[in-house]
Amino acid sequence: MKISTILIIFLCSSPVFATSTDTLTTNDSLKINQTLISSSVKFEMGFFNRGNPKKYYLGIWYKDIPAENIIVWVANRDSPLLSESSYLKLGNKSNILLFNGGNFVNWKTHESNGVNPILQLLDSGNLVIREAGDPNPDNFIWQSFDYPTDTLIPGQKLGWNLKTGLDLFLTSWRGSDDPGVGNFTFSLDYHGDPEIYMRDDNEIIYRSGPWVGQRFSGVPEMKSGDNGFNFNFVRTPNEIYYIFELPPDDRIKSRLIVTYDGYLQRWTRNVGSNQWTKFWFARGDQCDDYRVCGPYAICNTSDIFVCQCPQGFRTENPSAWNLGDGVGGCIRDTQLDCESDGFLTVYNIKLPETTTAYMDVTLNLDQCRDLCKRNCNCTAFASADFVQGVGSGCVIWTDYLTDMRDYVDGGQTFYMRLAAADLGGALTPASPRALAPAGPHLGPPLFSGNKKKTEIIIGVTAVSGIATLVAIVYFLCRRKAKKAEKNITASDIFNGNQSLDKFEELPLFKFDELAAATSNFQESSKIGRGGFGLVYRGTLEDGQEVAIKRLSGTSRQGVEEFMNEVLLISKLQHRNLVKLLGCCVERQERMLVYDYMPNKSLDAFIFDPKKKGILDWKKCYTIIEGICRGLLYLHRDSRLKIIHRDLKAANILLDENLNPKISDFGMARIFGASQSEADTTRVVGTYGYMPPEYAIEGRFSEKSDVFSFGVLLLEIITGKRTRWHDESSLSLLGYVWKQWTENNVISLIDPVLAYQGFEAEISKCIHIGLLCVQEYAQDRPDISAVILHLSALDTASFQKPKPPGFTRFMRDTSSTSTQSHETSSMNRLSITNISGR
Repeated sequence: MKISTILIIFLCSSPVFATSTDTLTTNDSLKINQTLISSSVKFEMGFFNRGNPKKYYLGIWYKDIPAENIIVWVANRDSPLLSESSYLKLGNKSNILLFNGGNFVNWKTHESNGVNPILQLLDSGNLVIREAGDPNPDNFIWQSFDYPTDTLIPGQKLGWNLKTGLDLFLTSWRGSDDPGVGNFTFSLDYHGDPEIYMRDDNEIIYRSGPWVGQRFSGVPEMKSGDNGFNFNFVRTPNEIYYIFELPPDDRIKSRLIVTYDGYLQRWTRNVGSNQWTKFWFARGDQCDDYRVCGPYAICNTSDIFVCQCPQGFRTENPSAWNLGDGVGGCIRDTQLDCESDGFLTVYNIKLPETTTAYMDVTLNLDQCRDLCKRNCNCTAFASADFVQGVGSGCVIWTDYLTDMRDYVDGGQTFYMRLAAADLGGALTPASPRALAPAGPHLGPPLFSGNKKKTEIIIGVTAVSGIATLVAIVYFLCRRKAKKAEKNITASDIFNGNQSLDKFEELPLFKFDELAAATSNFQESSKIGRGGFGLVYRGTLEDGQEVAIKRLSGTSRQGVEEFMNEVLLISKLQHRNLVKLLGCCVERQERMLVYDYMPNKSLDAFIFDPKKKGILDWKKCYTIIEGICRGLLYLHRDSRLKIIHRDLKAANILLDENLNPKISDFGMARIFGASQSEADTTRVVGTYGYMPPEYAIEGRFSEKSDVFSFGVLLLEIITGKRTRWHDESSLSLLGYVWKQWTENNVISLIDPVLAYQGFEAEISKCIHIGLLCVQEYAQDRPDISAVILHLSALDTASFQKPKPPGFTRFMRDTSSTSTQSHETSSMNRLSITNISGR
């Protein structure tokens, strides 16, 4: 080998020549044999190679541990430089440019606005672009911490910026000597009670368990303060992330890494030590494998791998379990009946999967138990934070309990719902140290008598005369509360701490106040039109932006809608429902005041060729999940069981972070707790979203909303309105069904979404959409099953959909609709030319 080649390899593997600064300007360049060194000589950045001496990568490593050259960040992972004359430049557009010799740009960061940018390597190991002379040390134009590779170092976030949509996750190297993007990722799912998952491509292979205060439920080894670590999990409206810090005296170093062969490892190094120590790792045993034991089963940590059923459960296939195959999980000995169920206390457990769970940090454990008891779909509950044996907050599970394991020391206590018959007598736990009878702080198992329930449907009849309306609204509304008064929250509603009268109290706005907020309802303030009036954007005296629905003074149905919204939305609080702030009934006016949604409605995006590109598939999927969660709350989890009856793209509002909010409850109906369906002679809703049984027979149920959701889901995926039809007069549903049966699913996907690498997930959602729009209501899933389907990894367990209703395009011949069918709802609808499949 030539001496020059040997020298180059040596220089690139362990750089020995460094510039005298931590900073690079637009007039400088960084060559193969040069580096930047942070001010306290902690980190170094430059070019390195591994395996192939002809491939050069830009990376960051520990400067104060020079012999090992451990890389913590790589820039051009899949675009190696192939020339010894390659170099780095800071571009005038505030971006990093890597030149593969000459003037050919091999890799670059995105362009940004900047007047006098500089590139700087910080002592934290963060490579940043900032404005020279900016007095704010944290004001970065770009930073490497926003683009992690395989390693997480102190001060670096793992999670989501919910405002920008930036996902911060780790991705393994392709091989031990290949920094290219590998198969394994470690990323945070912020839905439900957030957890971090490791995936092999798209397959989940490990999860951390939710954060339970100072540690993740599935990582009992994490203890803040031990060995100088400080672990933290941050939740704000704009960010949600995991981060760890070390003492400032540099007595210890630590890094978390996803290895090329699919393991998660934490390495530490004490001052004066000559080597790194593996402090913790996962997947450490078979119980770390994701869902290895199936639903309701618990994996123990004994020397022999065993999946076992907790008290009150059994396996359907004992022979398979005897062979070590527990993936079938456990089934209940006795089915739940809601009224007399109780709870079994389970100790030292990795909490079940929580991405579909409900979390409320304002509830205590007793309130959490009461909430679970009242929700017949609730299967378990636990404290959201459980620090040193003291719990706070609430997590509620309504799905199967999956991926549980027990620990000798660690884990958390949670409470599993059992039928009364399974709570008495001796325990038969999977692991005696993991399961125990209900703790005294919960009291005895909850048994309830069979109280007679009255099945009711609350409908709002027309109010004769504005005077009667004013009297009722004054009873329901109140003047704005003083700041010292207690606000009524979702927790109050769930826990029954307030009477219904309290829930129905709303601030009463003055007409002059709303007129001033909208410049006297000027045309320029108008932002939309509903079935019964106009909607204005306004700014209140305190600066709060609001949306004001001003109902038509001549519409009898406007009175009904107004009363229905006051009665219903005042009782509802959910992050995926629009918030009603108050109302106004002065000067013959009927107005409702809502939170203003700056991104307006979903239809303004998915049907607008100029805007639809803003919603990539990840954002669309988040919106779909949010709509489902809002419907689940209406159908199952709220104090009232509510059927919306007018779910459509125009009634899904988007906040500043593009989170969905279901709106417009003027046509909603309240069901009794045990009621499944109702009939009406006045069919209301929007043509194209109504299921056959409702449009033809006036029969509606929660499956009506599921049908509307299915239509909406297919609209999001195809980018076509429900009123669209092809040349053969097939409706949108008919067209989707035809392409589905001909195995031509990819052609259905809107071109804006089709090239983002999520075709399999989108195809799964098309399958779900077709299940929702099946012609007969009994064939459709309920919304909780839809949520379960969305979280499934594949469609192997899904039923095969039957043909949808309304496969042919139909023109409405009625004259009672108030607006264009594509933009508004109908007061009444009479259809005589319905054609089925």
